[in-house]
Amino acid sequence: MIQIKRAYLPAEPADGARFLVDRLWPRGIKKEDLPLQEWLKDVAPSNELRHWFHHDPERWPEFRTRYRAELAEHPETWQPLLELARHHTVTLVYAGKDPLHNNALVLQEFLEHKISPRKS
Repeated sequence: MIQIKRAYLPAEPADGARFLVDRLWPRGIKKEDLPLQEWLKDVAPSNELRHWFHHDPERWPEFRTRYRAELAEHPETWQPLLELARHHTVTLVYAGKDPLHNNALVLQEFLEHKISPRKS
């Protein structure tokens, strides 16, 4: 199972293995205060894409397309998450304020599709 959770919410046992999937560390949180399995900077959107998106909901559809393309080009960044999620609960931790427009949501959808691709 793959979940997403904002970095500013408390960790819970149901989170399973927690991975920060942002390129930048969440503001105002000390590294020792954020329980994580690992910080996966390289699975986050590129700096160029992150700057272009700038959390603009109007750019969301294009952001999703571009981020998925980046992920497809670099399977080494997400393959370990995929393998872990096949057998364990994984929580993708993100810092953004918008729960409907963030990279963790795109990554979650991308990985879930890899686990159980939908038939057309």
